[in-house]
Amino acid sequence: MGTLENSVQLIGRVGLDPEIKTLNGRKLARFSIATNDYSYNENHEWERNSSWHNIVAWGKTAEQAEKLIKKGKRIALEGRLRTRTFEKDGKKNYFTEITMNEFMMIDHTSNDEQSVSDA
Repeated sequence: MGTLENSVQLIGRVGLDPEIKTLNGRKLARFSIATNDYSYNENHEWERNSSWHNIVAWGKTAEQAEKLIKKGKRIALEGRLRTRTFEKDGKKNYFTEITMNEFMMIDHTSNDEQSVSDA
């Protein structure tokens, strides 16, 4: 088996319920998650730094995301990075998102499935 050259794994908290659409007959889910990193500041105190990540899911994974992923829940996900470019007002803009292949609910109830993948 070869090495995966574009693989991302994140654990974070969902910002808003997924936005659900259907494109070309396939379900699409879009949402964002916040991840935290900690470092020492100049006063030698721990400081939390949050980053937001744009997530997109397709097909079965999007269907499961619609059912299970809710604002404030913690999830672990695996996916791949994708950067798109577009022009607006004559300026080139970049948009980076993670296409989610699978996810696992970290905060879950007895009705939630533990792990979901598009495989």
